[in-house]
Amino acid sequence: MTQHHLELLMYTAPEPIRAANERWITRILEHLGHSRLNAASLSLPALWLSPDLLLTQTCGYPLMTLLRGQVRIVGRPRYELPDASAGNHCSLILSRADDTRETLTDFRGSRGVINSDDSNSGMNLLRQRLAPLHRDGQFFGAVGISGAHRESLRWLRDGQADLAAIDSVTYAYLAQHAPEEVSGLRVVARSALSPTLPFITVATATDEQIEQLRRVMNQALRELPDVAQTLGLPEVLPASESDYRVVLDYLREAEELGYGRLR
Repeated sequence: MTQHHLELLMYTAPEPIRAANERWITRILEHLGHSRLNAASLSLPALWLSPDLLLTQTCGYPLMTLLRGQVRIVGRPRYELPDASAGNHCSLILSRADDTRETLTDFRGSRGVINSDDSNSGMNLLRQRLAPLHRDGQFFGAVGISGAHRESLRWLRDGQADLAAIDSVTYAYLAQHAPEEVSGLRVVARSALSPTLPFITVATATDEQIEQLRRVMNQALRELPDVAQTLGLPEVLPASESDYRVVLDYLREAEELGYGRLR
């Protein structure tokens, strides 16, 4: 029995989502006849680039920057959730509900928070949306890095920041299973659409191996309808790098408007 890394770490909360992903992983491994290596000691980049990787999920921005040419895309999830459908999602740009500012322009000079510098949903989509609104390359008075979408939400709730862009899949999961984490917040605007977070495998995988992986992922979802329902994920769609070029298009749009760095 061959050992590989199979981890789905992009959406690990709340607990029903983590548990559903674990059941999906277990069924995939059963069908493939592989056992699972422990990835607890690996950083996300180390996992993404591990020669023992079988399957994981990454963000569209590092896919097209850090990982380009070093991994292969297995597919992209077709979530059917509020603000996520047909293989696309967006970012919800949030503030506190009691903030009297109504439009994005009103938030110029406010405190922003992002989950990380290389996040498509937390940074890149927000940068593209704010690019027409900057003045001399700056929109925010200050920008903090929280380390995770859930932390960015906490910063908003606690008054540590005024505006954040949150992946619409993350938001939908929390709104359903942990509504206290989005309580007291409101949507100021939505970002442009972007392809959902891709599933990837090693660069040496063949077309046949990729097709088998995607087929087994979908077979497992059909066999576990409660998992598919919990994840809002009926199907994994075929995908290629060309689907994710829009991520770099959004970067170029911002750069052309003089807002290449979110600040």
